[in-house]
Amino acid sequence: SHRISANPFNLVVSLIFLIAILHTFMANKLTAKAHQIHEEHDERMKAAGASEEEIKHDIPFKAELFHFLGEVEVVFGMWVIALLFITIGFFDWTTFKNYMVYDRVFIEPMFVVVIMAIASTRPVVKVSEQLLGLAAGLGGHSKAAWWFSILLIAPLLGSFITEPAAITIAALLLANQFYKHRPSSGFAYATIGLLFVNISVGGTLTHFAAPPVLMVATPWDWSMGFMAANFGWKAALGILISNVLYFIVFRGQFAKMGKDEAKEASTEFHTPEVRKLKPGQMSHDEFEAMWEERDTPIPWWVTLVHLCFLAWTVYTAHYPALFIPGLLFFLGFMSLTATHQNKVELKGPIMVGFFLGGLIIHGGLQAWWIAPVLGSLPELPLMITATVLTAFNDNAAITYLATLVPNLAEASKYAVVAGAVTGGGLTVIANAPNPAGQSILGRFFEHGVNPLKLLIAALIPTIIMGICFMVLP
Repeated sequence: SHRISANPFNLVVSLIFLIAILHTFMANKLTAKAHQIHEEHDERMKAAGASEEEIKHDIPFKAELFHFLGEVEVVFGMWVIALLFITIGFFDWTTFKNYMVYDRVFIEPMFVVVIMAIASTRPVVKVSEQLLGLAAGLGGHSKAAWWFSILLIAPLLGSFITEPAAITIAALLLANQFYKHRPSSGFAYATIGLLFVNISVGGTLTHFAAPPVLMVATPWDWSMGFMAANFGWKAALGILISNVLYFIVFRGQFAKMGKDEAKEASTEFHTPEVRKLKPGQMSHDEFEAMWEERDTPIPWWVTLVHLCFLAWTVYTAHYPALFIPGLLFFLGFMSLTATHQNKVELKGPIMVGFFLGGLIIHGGLQAWWIAPVLGSLPELPLMITATVLTAFNDNAAITYLATLVPNLAEASKYAVVAGAVTGGGLTVIANAPNPAGQSILGRFFEHGVNPLKLLIAALIPTIIMGICFMVLP
């Protein structure tokens, strides 16, 4: 209350942040409303005698507006506009400009855009599929084997190729090996919840791959050995336990998905007949879909160059002046090897970067109340509090604020980081890589990923991870 009375601006910016969070929880309802308005508009045009072509090109503004408001990735950036006017009202334009330019660091959003763009390319996905296929082969390459292998191995790879790259690859493989087989809604949410939690803790084997760990590694002098000994093995065990538990609960649904195999739209993508099809023999959209699903081999040197660009981006992750030109060179290489590539999709990565940028702007103004909370609690309550706070604020912001607390005990340092990574799967905003996963898998959920259902789905693995970090020595 003293901080609010001394500077009411603190309360106002936190209220804006709260409204933005509530907006993200309402996003799927806004998207549903957009579809409803669009359908009603089309029905009215049909009744008026309009042709299909006229209906297709007459897009109602109101429907587009609701669709825009329902895009989770634009929410925090949109509410920065309100923050702009509030800051100017309390202070002036220079204050807002200095906060954006000097107080905020946008390296992570830029890195996520670049690593997503590279990791989602056909050669990288194919080589990842081949590597994970070795593990899936132990289970006969069944859907269950693929599901288990992706959710076990990809999160742990995040400790070495970074979490954003790991979740991009894992989400693309899950889309192709699991979600396209149309699992039940409960199984679909359980899987994405498990993915988010596993990715959040899977990056703790090293000190450079997980954003919340990266924030504390230098200030607290935490090395790779320290992370592996105190966090990594516990995270790996927790991931294994969670995967086994969810596999036992949903194992019957794999068989049901197998019975629906004949109904899948993509089952004929790899037949010889499809390979011979030419663009003129089908619609453009049909050809594009089948072209992207082709299984023609990729030359080894093309894949190697892609992996080198991926490694360069990871190695220069803290230096935009190096990894952004790397992306430009990469795009040039893709144009030279277009025969072996799919269309470069930059909209998704850019939207995710925009989401993270907005979160960084709003999150930086919450230190006035988060830092005192973190500095006033004993270990167990601190870990639980960090887990809960992470659900409503990026976990990297939580650990960064912990580094600002003077004379924080070693046990408290462990507790706050453990809580931050444990809670990283509860919501889309809890962990920086999550929006990347949602942007890839969101199309498999009606009206997008429902935040409440995601929270429920991620709750059990979150509790398992919390117990592993709290109980294991």
